[in-house]
Amino acid sequence: MTATTKENYELLVQQAKALVDGEDDWIANTANLSALLFNSLNNVNFAGVYRFENGELILGPFQGMPACVHIQMGKGVCGTAAKEEKTQIVPNVHEFAGHIACDSASNSEIVVPVFKDEKLWGVFDFDSTKLNNFDETDQKYLTEIAAAIFD
Repeated sequence: MTATTKENYELLVQQAKALVDGEDDWIANTANLSALLFNSLNNVNFAGVYRFENGELILGPFQGMPACVHIQMGKGVCGTAAKEEKTQIVPNVHEFAGHIACDSASNSEIVVPVFKDEKLWGVFDFDSTKLNNFDETDQKYLTEIAAAIFD
């Protein structure tokens, strides 16, 4: 089962775009989007961003338990998504080589790259307590929401 339904995602996309409309501050936008998604997606225990800066990912606004602050490119699910500039859907993080366990309650994860001016800006990271919580439906809509940060 997907983290949420297509119909719910369509509403979330509208809400996300309304939240960032007319606001240029990335901190404000990612804080609001993290809160919206954390409180709207099923079984999610972390929703937040890591920005790409100085060759690594650095923690930005999020909702959930305290998280790792620095992630090297290519390390863990976030670093892999950033290095490959490609969404990573991990049904079971315990089977992902090099997984970085910030919260031991997390069992599955999706990480969506965020681009600004066609360059990697960072990643949007979502963890779930449920195995196999994310799929291509989540990828489609979370990618659309991530793009709204800089629209």
